[in-house]
Amino acid sequence: MSKNSRPPRPRSRRQLRFHRQTHPGAAPGTVQVAPGAAAPQIGVLSYGPDRLTETEAIDLAGLPAVVAAHEVTWIDVVGLGDGSVLRKLGELFELHPLAQEDVVNVHQRSKVEPYEDLLFIVARMPDRIEDRFESEQLSIFLRKNLVVTFQERAGDSFDPIRDRIRRNLGRTRAAGADYLVYTLLDSVVDSYFPVLDRLGDDLERLEEDLTSGVELNALSRIHALRHELLMVRRSIRPHRDSLLELVRDHPSLMQPETLVFLRDCADHSIQLIELLEVYREICTDLRDYQLSLLSKRMNEVMKVLTLVATIFMPLSFIASLYGMNFDRDSPYNMPELGWSFGYPAVLTVMITVAIGMIVWYRTRGWVTHDDSARPRRE
Repeated sequence: MSKNSRPPRPRSRRQLRFHRQTHPGAAPGTVQVAPGAAAPQIGVLSYGPDRLTETEAIDLAGLPAVVAAHEVTWIDVVGLGDGSVLRKLGELFELHPLAQEDVVNVHQRSKVEPYEDLLFIVARMPDRIEDRFESEQLSIFLRKNLVVTFQERAGDSFDPIRDRIRRNLGRTRAAGADYLVYTLLDSVVDSYFPVLDRLGDDLERLEEDLTSGVELNALSRIHALRHELLMVRRSIRPHRDSLLELVRDHPSLMQPETLVFLRDCADHSIQLIELLEVYREICTDLRDYQLSLLSKRMNEVMKVLTLVATIFMPLSFIASLYGMNFDRDSPYNMPELGWSFGYPAVLTVMITVAIGMIVWYRTRGWVTHDDSARPRRE
């Protein structure tokens, strides 16, 4: 099953977090299986330049004989729900207890830990379910002719690798176990590119909506994208350090030919990080642009309200002035109070004043929404 066709994620991640919080003080190297974790399914893929054997491991005791009879053996354990199976595999292949503990504690960041004749690598496989980025821990053990991988659940991006091994394409069958580890890490790193492509498409759609005025309040969408980009960055950035550590320290289990390919994989991780930084800057620019649009909209509203209030100020003055009903017999009072056309005349004056003020505002560019309009110079 490919990563894109993975079934909906069970609610085991929260259970795993509670599991870690409710077992403090456990002895180092203790394998404590989280409740709700899937039962392990073990696939064995043994190969050489001229032969291939693919089975499902039912009898764990027979695995060492299978490993000894083939040039390279890949044991893929999917599911971490049975502690006895994990401990049995650790005993058969002498996996370090601290590394076994890290296998079941799936909050680990990407890292490389060398032991005597064993190399332990942790990577995080990307996933995006229900418009939310999450990652799954991949634990890899490398020996001279053995690779053991542990996954949380079914579904990964390794189907092309399995297909190349079955069809004897490329150099995987002719190379050693270290080259298989490289192909796994390269597949994990490359699987981040589709995730970033989808995030880039989301940013483009959001920018188009903001520019066209369709989305007037997109702060929540921008915040969600920034949070998702942060989660991707936290997941991919340690891969760069671990890959560079593999290239720089030259572990004895890594052949010089494989280190050349690992450098290319490290370059891909650097490209991903640079692309993430660009997307985060775009998110920041979109947030500033959205705030500018909101501020501009608020200014437009306040301008209209101010203009309406300003227009009614002289009208209110005229209405209040002619509302002072003094004695009409006095020669010092308003002569219009006894005039037959006084009321229509006052209304005409008020309408004329209002229209005159609106025309004056428009000539100065205060009532137009056209950004090209500029206030006229005196």
